[in-house]
Amino acid sequence: MRHDKAAVVIELARRMAASAEGLTLDEMARDAGVGRRTAERMRDAVLALYPAAEEVSDPPTKRWRIRGGLSAFEQAPTTGELVELSKAALGLRASGEPGRAAALEGLERKLKSAMRSTTLNRLAPDLEALVRAETIAVQAGPRPSADEAVLAEIRQAILAGQPLGFIYSRPGVEARRRSMAPCGVMFGRANYLVAADRESGRVQTFRLDRMSAVRAEDGVAAPPADFDLQSFASQSFGIYQDEIEDVVLRVTPEGANEARAWRWHPTQTLEDLPDGSVRVRFTASGMRELAWHLFTWGHQVRILAPDRLKTAMAEALDAAKEALNPTEA
Repeated sequence: MRHDKAAVVIELARRMAASAEGLTLDEMARDAGVGRRTAERMRDAVLALYPAAEEVSDPPTKRWRIRGGLSAFEQAPTTGELVELSKAALGLRASGEPGRAAALEGLERKLKSAMRSTTLNRLAPDLEALVRAETIAVQAGPRPSADEAVLAEIRQAILAGQPLGFIYSRPGVEARRRSMAPCGVMFGRANYLVAADRESGRVQTFRLDRMSAVRAEDGVAAPPADFDLQSFASQSFGIYQDEIEDVVLRVTPEGANEARAWRWHPTQTLEDLPDGSVRVRFTASGMRELAWHLFTWGHQVRILAPDRLKTAMAEALDAAKEALNPTEA
C-alpha cells in the first residue's frame, strides 16, 4: 500500500475513534472526498488493521467506530499541528482573551504530556524554531471580552436548557434585567451572546462586555426549533443583525484582482465585466459595518445597491469630515 493510502486509512481510523456514535459510509466518503466504493475499501482496511473496530446498527444505516481510542503512537501530533495550536493560543492572548488562550495552552500541555519522550524530543527543536519564526498580527479594533465566569454561566444555561438572566447596559439606554433563551456565542472583533426572547422567540445579540450579573436561572428555555447559529451568523456582513439587503457593488479594474480573491460574504457571487471591473453581489444585514469596511477600498468600489448602504456610507463620510474639521477647538 502506498504511503498516501496508508495515511488516508489512518486518518479514517482517527475519525472513527473520535466519533462516539460512529461514521456511516456516506460520512466517510464525504470527509475523505471520495466515492462510496472507495470509502468501502477504506473501511475494510481499517477493520482489518484495528481489531477494536466495530459495526453499530443505526437503522436505516450502519455505523462503524473504534472503541477505546488509538495508541499514542498513532495519535502523536505533528510539528505543524502543535505550531498552529500554539499560534492560536498566542493570538487569543494577544487580542485580550486570556481565558480562552489558557484553555488552548492547557490542551497543548496535555498533548505534550501524553507523547512519548523520544517523539517530543524529536519535535521540540523544529517546534521552537517555528514558534519563534511565526506570529499573529493584531489589528486595531475593540478588545473582545470573554470572561470565563460569564462564559461558564452561558454554557451551563445552554447545556441545561435553562433561561439566562443578566443585566444589559449600553450607552444612552437605561440598564435593565433580561431573561433570555440562550442560543450560542459568536466570537469575533467583539464577542456576542445570541439569545431568543422567551415570549416572542425573536433572536437578538448582546455584547458580552456589556453584560453583568450573568447567571443561569431556574426553568426551561430552549432556542427556536429551527434556529441554526451558523446560518444566523452568516446573515450579517459583520456581527450586527438588522434588515437583510441585496448588496451590489462594482469594483474598478484597479482593484479587480484583489476583489476576486476577497471573501466578501458566504452568499457572494462575482461577475467579470467587459471593462475589467468586477460586480459583487451578496445578501446580508449590517450596512453600517459594511460601509466602514468599504472605506478601506477607497475609490476602487462603487455602491450600486441598496440605498440604505449608500445612506450609511454618506453618514460615515459626514462623521469622518467632522473628525477632520472639529467645531470645537
